[in-house]
Amino acid sequence: MTDTRQARPDASSRATLGKAADENFPVAPFFLPRAWRDDLMAVYGFARLVDDIGDGDLAPGGADARHLGVDPERAEDRLALLDAFEADLHRVFDGTPRHPLLRALQPTVRRCGLAPEPFLGLIAANRQDQLVRRYETYDDLLAYCELSANTVGRLVLGITGTGTPERIRRSDEICTALQIVEHLQDVAEDLGRDRIYLPAEDLKRFHVTEGDLARPTAGASVRALIAFEAERARTLLHAGTPLIGSVDGRLRLLLAGFTAGGLAALDAITDAGFDVLSGPPKATKPSLMRQAGAVLLRARKEG
Repeated sequence: MTDTRQARPDASSRATLGKAADENFPVAPFFLPRAWRDDLMAVYGFARLVDDIGDGDLAPGGADARHLGVDPERAEDRLALLDAFEADLHRVFDGTPRHPLLRALQPTVRRCGLAPEPFLGLIAANRQDQLVRRYETYDDLLAYCELSANTVGRLVLGITGTGTPERIRRSDEICTALQIVEHLQDVAEDLGRDRIYLPAEDLKRFHVTEGDLARPTAGASVRALIAFEAERARTLLHAGTPLIGSVDGRLRLLLAGFTAGGLAALDAITDAGFDVLSGPPKATKPSLMRQAGAVLLRARKEG
């Protein structure tokens, strides 16, 4: 069977994969074996595309809808696109997918023995985004992160053949934290989509209204709320650090990079005085490198 990872992606797929450069952490860094890099990018392509469908951020021109067999008149219907995408995902496991990014995913799924459930979880999270726009409690948000973020960490462990119950638990902590960090960076952007991923119970606790979140800069109450949520994320990242100490070699570097990316983004949020409304604070390369060294040192001590 031809390895479809070698096929050239079309323009819309290249645009999707190109977004990896904008993530808080390196998705498939150069120091990994070629097979891992290919597999990680295949999973990233899936995850990025399903998020872009859910957010209405697909490349212009309608190529993705055409690949999925969605009528052009329904190309803006996100739920219809997600349904078609889910149908094409099932073809990854029992047929030939239509979308180039799913065709590229098929060799990874077969070689690594990946199950459908994590992929279906990502689709479910984006379907939920169309229906649920506010989260009442922190536990409600954690349940969303279980679908939208933790599934990705489990796929990484599946690709590298390192999944155990304890590693999955630690991975879930790191991935939930990374999702919370992304939510903090994107408060203004999410509000523009009529979504708020800050728990309503926390908004009430810090006396923050939705109107406060719509301002061009954050007031004292919003900054206090963001600082509280940032500390939650930092605590989760530190709790997940034993995962990094439990693996060796280049996988340890990869997982340290993921964790350091979250910590460096939190540093950027802190340096911005927790004002995430005037623009998403972004991690700098020096901060990322500094945090990576600290994470590796901590993992060595705890491993």
